[in-house]
Amino acid sequence: MNTSWWEWDHAFAVFPVLLDGFKITLLATVLGTLIALVLGLVVAMIRRSAPRVLSAPVTGVVEFIRMTPLVIQLVFANLALSPYIDSTLAIGIWVLGIHYTTYMAEVYRAGIDSVPKGQWEAATALSLPRLRTWRSVVVPQAIRNTLPALGNYAISMFKETPFFVVIYIPEMVRNAQTYGGDTFRYTEAITLAGLIFLAASYPTSLLIRRLEKKLA
Repeated sequence: MNTSWWEWDHAFAVFPVLLDGFKITLLATVLGTLIALVLGLVVAMIRRSAPRVLSAPVTGVVEFIRMTPLVIQLVFANLALSPYIDSTLAIGIWVLGIHYTTYMAEVYRAGIDSVPKGQWEAATALSLPRLRTWRSVVVPQAIRNTLPALGNYAISMFKETPFFVVIYIPEMVRNAQTYGGDTFRYTEAITLAGLIFLAASYPTSLLIRRLEKKLA
């Protein structure tokens, strides 16, 4: 059945194209999340415990990244790094990961601050080295307290991958736009792209909600 606003032939034709883009979207989300999780913890630890000569510049960089749009960061990084890095996708993933590092660092910092003071005092009383205190006492408790918030930021990152369109990475939404431009049928392509985003992000958000209740 065909209508003027929806044609199933185009829906079936564009679906494999969107799935190809979804693979890139998913890859960027997974790698970007890993970057943000690792660098976010490092940044949080530096801002929490490092000497001011080190923590102050890190804080300045974090605030600068948080206060500038992701789109501008993508365009600028692509212009600056494309002569040296062949993969635009790699540039996009690192920009996305570093952008969300600044948010996840704040989540980690809140988690670290939530560790009871007595835990720190007990580690000191046992003469634990500072590195072991962080590794064995503080970080495990902080991560447990922050898992739901970190998961929510991962979902947000997934939903912001369409910004890759500004540096011509063929993720799902760009593929939808390209198909629409070639066939003059945007409705099916954009609608299906939105439904794929919903199908991927909604169940994940429910899992995170269950995890949050379990950890509460």
